[in-house]
Amino acid sequence: MLHPTRFRTGVRPWGTVTNGGLVRSHLAIKFHSFLERYFPERRVFLRSDTDTRFIRLRSETQLIAFVGTTALVAWTIISTAILLMDSIGSGNFREQAKRDQSTYEHRLNSLEAERDQRAMEAAAAQERFNSALEQISTMQSELLASEVRRKELETGIDVIQTTLRRTMKEREAAEKLIDDFKTARDTETALAAANPGTLGVDPIKQMLTVALEETARERDEIEDNAKQALSDAKEMALTIELMRDENDAIFRQLEDALTISVEPLDKMFSAAGLNTEDMLDAVRRGYSGQGGPLMPLSFSTRGEELSTDAMRANRVIDELDRLNIYRLAAQQAPFAMPVKGSFRYTSGFGMRWGRMHSGTDFAARHGTPIYSTADGVVTEAEWSSGYGRMVTIRHEFGIETRYAHLSRIRVREGERVSRGDRIGDMGNTGRSTGTHLHYEIRVGGKAVNPMIYIKAARNVF
Repeated sequence: MLHPTRFRTGVRPWGTVTNGGLVRSHLAIKFHSFLERYFPERRVFLRSDTDTRFIRLRSETQLIAFVGTTALVAWTIISTAILLMDSIGSGNFREQAKRDQSTYEHRLNSLEAERDQRAMEAAAAQERFNSALEQISTMQSELLASEVRRKELETGIDVIQTTLRRTMKEREAAEKLIDDFKTARDTETALAAANPGTLGVDPIKQMLTVALEETARERDEIEDNAKQALSDAKEMALTIELMRDENDAIFRQLEDALTISVEPLDKMFSAAGLNTEDMLDAVRRGYSGQGGPLMPLSFSTRGEELSTDAMRANRVIDELDRLNIYRLAAQQAPFAMPVKGSFRYTSGFGMRWGRMHSGTDFAARHGTPIYSTADGVVTEAEWSSGYGRMVTIRHEFGIETRYAHLSRIRVREGERVSRGDRIGDMGNTGRSTGTHLHYEIRVGGKAVNPMIYIKAARNVF
């Protein structure tokens, strides 16, 4: 047997142990003893017909298998718990999402019903507005006809009074002639009594008698004509008084109708932030022709001052002119809706995701018609970067409207359009996440909230 010290393999000879190695061996023995208590060494025998073998399961191997099995079971339990919790949470989220969706749909239905109600109210207001204009036009015609009749009656009274004065003068002349004839007759009678035999007295008497009878008949006829003229004058005066009362009632109705029609327009333009007087002056300059039924009334032809009724009629006509100018101005300012079919608001004016959203978004089906909200001139009808296909219209009073993300443009640059003209179809071009219309209003180049104009016109159109 060879001695261990004779081998030169780079390790210490057998039987020589350092202090560090001794400590490690001692710890290993203790650890092995500890494991032996819980995981004693086991052998698994495998027997066949010709041989018997065994597998030795050391304590360390059993510990590793136990730790691995425990980790696998713990991982399985934790994964199962996480899946169950996620399933339960997903169910709750789905239920919450369904509830939110139901609430959102209910809200959308309410908003749609409210929008339809507002549309019906706007249509009714438009009908009332048109009816008021027709009524005002009818009453204006009646007023002018009544004023003409009154002037004709006044002219008739003047003629009757002139005839009456002439008749009175003729009657006075006839009475004077009768007195002269009476004097002449008395003189002739006296001469006949003084000279009974004088010739030629009978023919003179006959002539005087005939003249007196004729004069008396004319006097009676003149008196009858005068009485009839006075009676006609009284009837005409009563008719004139009744016509004045009727004119006063017509004036009151006109003034009330104009007040009801003009005040909402004043409020509408003021709510939109427009200076009404400057706006009306601008419209007057654009429509400066004169003539026709809205010319100021002037019945006097002798340099006299206008009557109270004429001044009142002129005030009514001024208000009618103001109402008409408001109507023209309303056509030139964007008070209408760009979408007339079913739609919903998807984004308003203001800051959105840290950036300024300069308009209002309306979502509807692809190809929904888009309409001009006021009269104006098309200044742009082409592709415009993030706006996609866009139409820009310049209106009066420094106002400009933009219609973006269109699928189709139906107007050309330089074309003049009116309120309600179809200018394009709703689409999803440019920087857009879905089919919708981006609608902008700019005043003096600065973007303003379109809802200001839409809400301002809610109670008028």
